[in-house]
Amino acid sequence: MSPAQNLWLIIHTLLLLSLTSSLHAIPSIIPMNGSCFDSCGSVRLKFPFGSGFGCGHPDFSRYMKCSSGTLQFSTGSGIYSISSIDYTTNTLILTDPFMSTCSSMQNSGSFSLDRGSPFSIEANNLFVLLGCSTTSPVFDPNEDLCDTGSGSRVCRGLYSCKGVTGIGLGPNAPTSTCCVYDPPIALGSDYGLDLPKLQCSSYTSIYGFGGDEGDPMKWQFGISLKYNDTYISEGCRNCEDSGGLCGFSGLDESFACICHNGLNTTTNCFGRGYAWSGSWGPRIETIISLGGFLLFWMMLFL
Repeated sequence: MSPAQNLWLIIHTLLLLSLTSSLHAIPSIIPMNGSCFDSCGSVRLKFPFGSGFGCGHPDFSRYMKCSSGTLQFSTGSGIYSISSIDYTTNTLILTDPFMSTCSSMQNSGSFSLDRGSPFSIEANNLFVLLGCSTTSPVFDPNEDLCDTGSGSRVCRGLYSCKGVTGIGLGPNAPTSTCCVYDPPIALGSDYGLDLPKLQCSSYTSIYGFGGDEGDPMKWQFGISLKYNDTYISEGCRNCEDSGGLCGFSGLDESFACICHNGLNTTTNCFGRGYAWSGSWGPRIETIISLGGFLLFWMMLFL
């Protein structure tokens, strides 16, 4: 075998050994649990929210997913649509398809928030119970569960709506069966609105009056929730700065940076979609240096 052939054999052997040992330094690439997106329909998604399992923060992911362009919110009482998220005020608006509005009233289901969830009812949100029995516990004079001040004006406004016929009442019906629900407890997680227990046929929720409290057709119907915004971390900021989306993976739901090229990393999306471990960088430099050294000797022999 000629000296040049011997040198080629040595080069190939050294490079193979170096690469084999160095590959152990590459961090494992976490398989994706489906794709994550930065929007769902018209709703923009930012951490801690995500479009599906493995996206966003795990405490939020279990409550929401993007289905056919609609961002859905799930609780023990049902599945609701999220119409908007305001990241400056940390609030989101839910739409209950069975909730009454001024234009359409119907028998409603109940509404509840799961215990321990990162959501609470926004302070200005009004729940109004409609078509309640005169024996309903909300009218117990010892409990004081109905707002009889401004709440009376809200009830009169709702009972002036044509939609009130949908719950078996005539236009401008007496408001004695209406209650702007004002329980003394905080409307946090584990909050529940049990209509059968309260003996009411329907409910509505108002999060704004549209600048005109006298015209219920302009009122903003929906459930306004406040969410905990303390989940953001420096690691998530680094991920987003690199063009990735923050998510999680594995049985321990550990942090994952989800990149647009279909790979996950534990840090960011710079480079080829994954981050080198601390020992990989020096190994790359060693390989480059070794290659240059061997190339020098090849030039001497050839």
